[in-house]
Amino acid sequence: MSVWGVSRSEPETQSDSLPSRALLWLIVSFVVLLTPQVDRLPLWLILVCTALAGWRWLAQQGRVRLPGRWLRTGIMLILVAVYLITVQGSFTVDTAASFFVLAVGLKWLETRTVRDFYVLFYILVYLATVNFLFHQEIHWALVNIGAIVLLLIGLQVLNAPDLPGGMKASLCRLGGMLLKVLPVVVLLFVFFPRMDPLWSVPLVSGQASTGISDTMRPGDISNLAQSSERAFRVTFGGAIPENRDRYWRGLILDSLDDGTWRQSGVEPYRSPGRVNVDGGVGELAANEYDVLMEATDQRWAFALEGSEAVSDNLVKESNNLFRFRRPADSSIRYRLALGDTDKPPMQSLEQRQAGRYLQLPAQGNPRARALADELKKSNNDIGVIQSLLGRFREQPYFYTLRPPEMPNDGIDNLLFEEKRGFCAHYAGATTFVLRSAGIPARVVVGYQGGEAGAGGDYLIVRQYDAHAWVEAWVKGRGWVRVDPTAAIAPDRIESGLRDAVADEGSFLENNWTSAQRYGDVAIVQWASLQLDRINYQWQRWVVGYQGQSQLDLMSRLPGGFGMRELGYLTAGIVGAALLIVGLLSALQIRRGAGRDGYSRALAAWHRLCGQVGVPVRQGETPAALAARLAIAEPAVADSARLFARTVNSHYYRPQIEPQSARDNDDDLKRLRRLLVTMKRQLHRSGKLRSAFLHPSPQSGKHSD
Repeated sequence: MSVWGVSRSEPETQSDSLPSRALLWLIVSFVVLLTPQVDRLPLWLILVCTALAGWRWLAQQGRVRLPGRWLRTGIMLILVAVYLITVQGSFTVDTAASFFVLAVGLKWLETRTVRDFYVLFYILVYLATVNFLFHQEIHWALVNIGAIVLLLIGLQVLNAPDLPGGMKASLCRLGGMLLKVLPVVVLLFVFFPRMDPLWSVPLVSGQASTGISDTMRPGDISNLAQSSERAFRVTFGGAIPENRDRYWRGLILDSLDDGTWRQSGVEPYRSPGRVNVDGGVGELAANEYDVLMEATDQRWAFALEGSEAVSDNLVKESNNLFRFRRPADSSIRYRLALGDTDKPPMQSLEQRQAGRYLQLPAQGNPRARALADELKKSNNDIGVIQSLLGRFREQPYFYTLRPPEMPNDGIDNLLFEEKRGFCAHYAGATTFVLRSAGIPARVVVGYQGGEAGAGGDYLIVRQYDAHAWVEAWVKGRGWVRVDPTAAIAPDRIESGLRDAVADEGSFLENNWTSAQRYGDVAIVQWASLQLDRINYQWQRWVVGYQGQSQLDLMSRLPGGFGMRELGYLTAGIVGAALLIVGLLSALQIRRGAGRDGYSRALAAWHRLCGQVGVPVRQGETPAALAARLAIAEPAVADSARLFARTVNSHYYRPQIEPQSARDNDDDLKRLRRLLVTMKRQLHRSGKLRSAFLHPSPQSGKHSD
């Protein structure tokens, strides 16, 4: 037994050796299966796996030798050691999947026989399923399906090398098989009971994800604004709110330390587990909306102000924020409803809360503190807020994705000198001034805006829609939204980031591959939105087809279906499919449809001979039959002899002269042409027509 778990006790024979064509299909499918994982696998692991597969191919060509047992063991130990150093003790499903990829790469070094082909075949099928843990988009699903198709072609090449070759022929055979099983697959997908798993583990725990974080330094959100990745999509049951009303609240940052805003509390410990991704089923009410959020590996959800939870996969916590019970390690769908926005405000803040929202460093930014004192002298709280926003509107403050560095007393530099910044700069400065004036205030981080998807049926909120604003406590009114960006750059709130920074040309300036960067190219935008709509529907109705979604669909059928009825229906579908397959197979065998092309051509020739009064005799060879047919019908003598020679050449060719797939195809076409020629010659002589009108009494006794 080798270190790889495959026995090498018996020597490899010629018949056990792996054909080059089959190995090539296996290698190509492995490369295709690596592509969905390129974004998460370390570069060294991708290069190592590619090199190991290349080594195996060069060995197949005789250019290098495969390593022996001890060298393989050494390579394995070195690569495993490098892997352990790379993960640095972080063992999650993500790192386990990466180790699996490394194991597949190492397996190439001992893939020598047909048995090894089958082992690696099933391993690669499993690798395709692992890919779905991290990418469920339709284009990645098609990539995985394409890799499976390549594996099946390799399996055909291995087990039936004499079948008509070529990519087109192989795809046609696979397509035929797929069409036969597709109806059953669709029925099982719809009706097979989708029960909750017996256990759940986090998929990508600890993996960094694109999106907002629970800390904010002045440049963080401006960096995020250069990304066009999706944050979430939203479908509304009623009218879509105006752009200026789309404030998606996610986090509250209330503690300022060394220029960084943070959450003052600590997230409670949550035991490992998967978040329920099956929220939001049934028709949307007029005040409801569905959110399909991309994976963040965080617990926070995003919602419009005044929302209430409808689905049970998220809970409402303090400060009108929503949280999942577990980190969102995969795409998740949840539903909320817009509640009554005229609720009476909180009358007062507790002393502890007031102190929390008035916290400031003991020193720093003296000019901002002086400004707050000046505004406070002649204004109440509302007057201070309005005066500060008026200052932003009236003075030459600029909204920019290229803010200057302001390392020391950054708020003073922003307010009195540079006057150039992004939303995070202005939100942090506004909160600082309001707190200095004795007004409780906090920074709110989330997203603002969103673009209409294809057809205007839903909204797409992207990372560049990330936004920071302020909420200030006003007696008698409660928490009031204060957005300095709306005063400085109203275009950002009314129409989005692209219009707000159009003059400086900084929108996605470092993201050359993003379709959103080319907003003025109509065909690019159209194609991007159409692809997004396809992906959105795929994730909602295929990937998101879970237990509650299934029961909701089944409840609309006559009589209603529960889990028990679904089980009975699934068993019936499987049984009916097996019965139909069995009947079709029996019918094909009876009709001779299971024979190859040569057998069918030979049987057709036998029938033709019988129709003209020359039935085939027991044990008669094709040459003998052709000789008798030539005597009875001289018009077909040459065609009959050539037909017989072609049949003999196919069935009795010496083994030392194997016939290629192309030669097989050519011979079969020749036989079919000769049949047509003989029928035409017999028609001209009048023998075939009279045979149809007056069949020979012996013609029905020939053998097929």
